[in-house]
Amino acid sequence: MRARASAAFAFILLAIAPACPEPEPEVPPVVTTDEREPCADRNELKNLYWGDLHVHTSLSWDAVLEGVNTTQEEAYAFAKGDPVTVAGATVQLDRPLDFAALTDHAEFLAEVTACIHEDGAMAGDPWCVEFREGGTNSVQVLGIVLTTDEPQRNENICGVIDCDVQLRDTWTRVQDAAERAYDRTAACSFTSFVGYEWTGAPGLSNLHRNVIFRGATVPETPATYFEAPGPWELWEALRTGCTDAGTGCDVLAIPHNSNLSNGKEFAAYGPVGQEADSAALRNVSEPLMEIFQHKGSSECAPGLGTVDEECAFESVYGTTPKDCGGGTGSGGMIGNGCTDAVDYLRGALLSGLAQEQALGVNPLELGVIASTDTHLGTPGLSTESADWPGHAGDPEDTPEKLLSDPPLRLLGVKTNPGGLAAVWAESNDRDAIFDALERRETYGTSGPRIALRFFGGWDYPESLCSSGELLEQAYAGGVPMGGRLPDGAEVGHGPRFVVQAMQDAEGRALEKVQVIKGWIDTDGVSHEQVLDVAVADSDMSVDEDTCEPAGEGAATMCSVWEDNDFDPSAPAFYYARALEGPTCRWSRQLCLELPEDARPEACDNPDVPRTIRERAWSSPIWFTP
Repeated sequence: MRARASAAFAFILLAIAPACPEPEPEVPPVVTTDEREPCADRNELKNLYWGDLHVHTSLSWDAVLEGVNTTQEEAYAFAKGDPVTVAGATVQLDRPLDFAALTDHAEFLAEVTACIHEDGAMAGDPWCVEFREGGTNSVQVLGIVLTTDEPQRNENICGVIDCDVQLRDTWTRVQDAAERAYDRTAACSFTSFVGYEWTGAPGLSNLHRNVIFRGATVPETPATYFEAPGPWELWEALRTGCTDAGTGCDVLAIPHNSNLSNGKEFAAYGPVGQEADSAALRNVSEPLMEIFQHKGSSECAPGLGTVDEECAFESVYGTTPKDCGGGTGSGGMIGNGCTDAVDYLRGALLSGLAQEQALGVNPLELGVIASTDTHLGTPGLSTESADWPGHAGDPEDTPEKLLSDPPLRLLGVKTNPGGLAAVWAESNDRDAIFDALERRETYGTSGPRIALRFFGGWDYPESLCSSGELLEQAYAGGVPMGGRLPDGAEVGHGPRFVVQAMQDAEGRALEKVQVIKGWIDTDGVSHEQVLDVAVADSDMSVDEDTCEPAGEGAATMCSVWEDNDFDPSAPAFYYARALEGPTCRWSRQLCLELPEDARPEACDNPDVPRTIRERAWSSPIWFTP
């Protein structure tokens, strides 16, 4: 169901509304899967809600071993605006989130609470004591298991206690924390989701998924990499244990960091001979991907079938990644090995179009969100600032560590504060937000709260941006982001898209809005095109030595764009990208705060970007002949 728009965005909509509006239609009743009061701010034209669906706390084995002690209760309180002390610093959101899911690694929930936490049932066991005192080196003791094809539980713990029982108990704690954080009153001030991370990484290639449940009805225990040692096994486990269980359970999985998967995240999975069935299961199981987080961007990569210079944005591989060439590699989790075009949104979307032609179903019909992947229990802490405390605890608890580039780990200067998930929904409750996630009416940002709308249709008038009924006409005449264009063969022209963007009130003004198109021609060749549909009147820049901006940019941008090169026989996708003017990256801001003689090597390293363009990416709109 649905949610709230920003005050500035709402003001503009009011300003362009007709002087004598027609009476508002009766709002249909809310349909919910659990008991709650209807939200007072329900809006059929959708409100904008901000969230983070990728957050780790001290229930995650890697976080607690790196000195993080933030509880799930404290993480939810932080999302609502409370301060928390992490990595030696006290941090607080300047604007609370609307929703969040805590996605601790499910694989070792039992081991963490029994052995790694100092108040656990095995806390005094000699092996557990030694393990905890091993610090960051101990991460490898558990983590290496997740890089194998046949993972086995740690016998030093699960050979002593019943890890299945411990897992159920800890999973109950996760559910209870989410329930206590959820606002079931009519105020609908905050929505929590029960979730976890499935953490398979065979060959150190990232295959991770965040699993998000609609409501309070969930399986007795999470399906982990031990029980489901592959993506297809995970989808099957979620189907049998949740969506087909007859309990009212509903769930979706969100792959993340496909940029670190060495060509594997969006490869085909499932039994040989059942490709169409596997594709259909994937389509309903994974409607979204995480396009951005602290380990980089997964939109596109420089040199892999693209000339788009913006593909270098927060690339952990730099400007010259090693191309897998359609194959696969290993080592992505530590920034090594090759990467493939299909590891990124654009390549995955093109692959999905091709598979749909062959199988009759698109397994990679992916909308987008962004999140932080914070391991500090600080959901939504995505501001590009010299005060950013990192994401990993002890390994990043000083400026020198934050600006380091440690070998064999993606920490320090290569990383970033992460992004935010944006959802257009009728109200801020679990059903409304989850429905929006399923229908892909979502987008992601690299951190700022840019308001972005994107619609596709066939008959949008050129004057739609100045209409007092933009949203009513946009919904009535087409589909929002995440949808499929209806049949329009009879209109005699290409589809039309309306994109509207508004700057974050606390961020930099907008520099441009673009539409990215990808399609497959009649010869089976893939193509992409990046088109500027709105550009600021003034040039925008930033002084790298002072971080002072120059050039005004635009507070709002809106454009109706028609695809004049449209081929009705070619399957295609379209998505919008809004770019702010350049600002100083967090690392540059931190370098400028340090005395010149105390600045680490990274401050003068030409491979470390000094400036960035913050951005928002919409979910795509698809055309199928």
